[in-house]
Amino acid sequence: MAAISDVARLAGVSKATASRALSGRGAVADETRRRVEAAAAEIGFIASPAAASLVTGRSMNVGVIIPFVNRWFFGEVLEGIERALLAAGYDLTLYNLADDGPERARVFDFFLARKRVDAVIAIGVDLSEREIASLEQRGKPIVALGGADAGVPSLTIDDRAVGLLATEHLLHLGHTRIAHLAGTGAAPMPNSVHGRRRHGFLEAMTAAGLAPGGRAHIHETEMTMPGGYTGTLQLLGHPGRRPTALFAVSDEVAFGAFRAAEHLGITIPGELSIIGIDGHEYSEMFGLTTVEQYPGEQGRLAVDVVLRLLGEGEEADPLPDSGAPLPTRLVVRSSTTSAPH
Repeated sequence: MAAISDVARLAGVSKATASRALSGRGAVADETRRRVEAAAAEIGFIASPAAASLVTGRSMNVGVIIPFVNRWFFGEVLEGIERALLAAGYDLTLYNLADDGPERARVFDFFLARKRVDAVIAIGVDLSEREIASLEQRGKPIVALGGADAGVPSLTIDDRAVGLLATEHLLHLGHTRIAHLAGTGAAPMPNSVHGRRRHGFLEAMTAAGLAPGGRAHIHETEMTMPGGYTGTLQLLGHPGRRPTALFAVSDEVAFGAFRAAEHLGITIPGELSIIGIDGHEYSEMFGLTTVEQYPGEQGRLAVDVVLRLLGEGEEADPLPDSGAPLPTRLVVRSSTTSAPH
């Protein structure tokens, strides 16, 4: 089996230089790096992660905590993280955690706390003080993407502002009977993503003198396509004056609302305008007006922050320069129009 000494001898450099060239760490001239890489390829040398770990004290592995793997937003973020980590020479270990319980505690107290990962990225997971302390005491940098503010380096869109923007779009079209399909637990969890979007909806409605009253205007539902379907049936199927516009907490919920409206014989946008949030890859196909965010890019940025915290980034500051929210954009399509007379 080829060894690093064989690579060094073939490339005409020291073992230390060969090691730096293949690991990507340390100052090595581009020409020297190419010569070492060519020598390694010629004799079939593959660097041992275990051996590198003994030298650097790093596992070259980042733990990613995610509440769902089967939802579009989380899948897109995860893909962005994976691509960025692989480009940086890191592996990824995925932990699919949603609720509190013994399995979650075991991940934080055993797997993440030990030397299996160098850092942690939490996607849409509200971290407790105990969980953060457990990792920080062991020198594991943490980056949060979405979720409630946990006092760690965080990347997030301004969900309150996004909810405000989506609702104002409907108000500007002349709608006054506007309903909101919120995520489950939005009211009791005001600092959650869906709680902040609900806050933006209420803020816009109140500013317009249309503060919602009763359960007919806000309905909480699972943040999935089936959740949007059943939630819309419950919201629009009751007697009385139906809303003329619907703000869905996510695009997937909005897609469910499309199917429910079709089932009820309600035309879109003639009788019901619908707006969502996310910029789902199917939103254009549905003609859905949405506030786009960019989850793949968010994943890449989270890795960038992690690498800076690990001392591998090019910039000294591990946080975004201004702490400004991540970008979003209103994209108007055919699912929203002026309020019917």
